[in-house]
Amino acid sequence: MELKLDLHIHSCRSPDGRMTLEKIAARAREVGLQGVAVCDHDLPLTDPPSFPGLLLIPGVEVSTDRGHLLGLFVTGPIETRDFQAAAVAIHAQGGLAVLAHPFEHRREAGELEPLVPYLDGVEVWNSRAERKNRSANAMAAAFAGAHGLRPFAGSDAHVPQEVGAGYVAVEAESLTLEAVRAALLTGDARPFGRRSPARYVAASQLTKRKKNGASPASYLKWALFALKCCARDLIDRS
Repeated sequence: MELKLDLHIHSCRSPDGRMTLEKIAARAREVGLQGVAVCDHDLPLTDPPSFPGLLLIPGVEVSTDRGHLLGLFVTGPIETRDFQAAAVAIHAQGGLAVLAHPFEHRREAGELEPLVPYLDGVEVWNSRAERKNRSANAMAAAFAGAHGLRPFAGSDAHVPQEVGAGYVAVEAESLTLEAVRAALLTGDARPFGRRSPARYVAASQLTKRKKNGASPASYLKWALFALKCCARDLIDRS
């Protein structure tokens, strides 16, 4: 059976996330997904609930010393911020270690090459990654291809409108964690996606400020950022 899976979504458990798990599930079904991976910042989904007709894949997005690392099929904490140690901890739980949006903030691949032996794959499509580097996803795909790494894709959604903006299509024997994990390991996943409007990034940054009780100066800085994001969206439409 063919499954469409958005492998990178944030819930309201992330500092900048707005969605409950129930909202994520409802939106995912609405846009035609069969599965989603909830990967909150440094906070694994320890007890994933069940939703009819939708597979909820537990995960985490680890903030490491070499960038963000997705741990898929992970329910236990990843205490370290050392990249290699984090990947080892993910594998110890039976999880998959996936390099997240690797070229969002960089343009050189050299520093990533020593990490290849620790990886199960690369996020070759992230719907937010091209806001600063328009070639970010193409560079990620080229890096994955050059090093024989499996392709993964996700929306990196923080608000409902982004869910499904990035996903992979895979053939799996059933809609179960075991079958989906096995399907992803074949390396035959096909990535799809569209770029998220920059205003959604601004929306999630506003959420983060509200949760953290930000200062007036921080809100002013956000307002300037939001204007820049809206301008970017207008340019993209023209």
